[in-house]
Amino acid sequence: EVQLVESGGGSVQAGGSLRLSCKASGIYWFEYCMAWFRQAPGNEREGVAYLESSGRTTYADSVKDRFTISKDNAENTLYLQMDSLKPQDTALYYCAASVAVRPLSPLRRNEYNFWGQGTQVTVSS
Repeated sequence: EVQLVESGGGSVQAGGSLRLSCKASGIYWFEYCMAWFRQAPGNEREGVAYLESSGRTTYADSVKDRFTISKDNAENTLYLQMDSLKPQDTALYYCAASVAVRPLSPLRRNEYNFWGQGTQVTVSS
């Protein structure tokens, strides 16, 4: 059974930093592409950052140069380092895994097969 469990969310002031973690189990880590998505109330779920098994990354324009996606293969854990946070980054953040070798649209939610339950990030001004 595939399980993705996020942690690390919280409340922070604008300009601050948070690091999200996603512990994965039940998957062969090296065969999956991973991503972070977020969803604010009333909004669609949007892709934030993508990490291919080869190490290639893709970021949404809104977070480029502020967020960094990475993974620890030994710990089967995906990370999202979020710096220079803004109030518009407030959302529920989800970890996702795709069985595709290279998703055609890596920041689209329908490319992903498995999802975590989410961790809340709140940024105050």
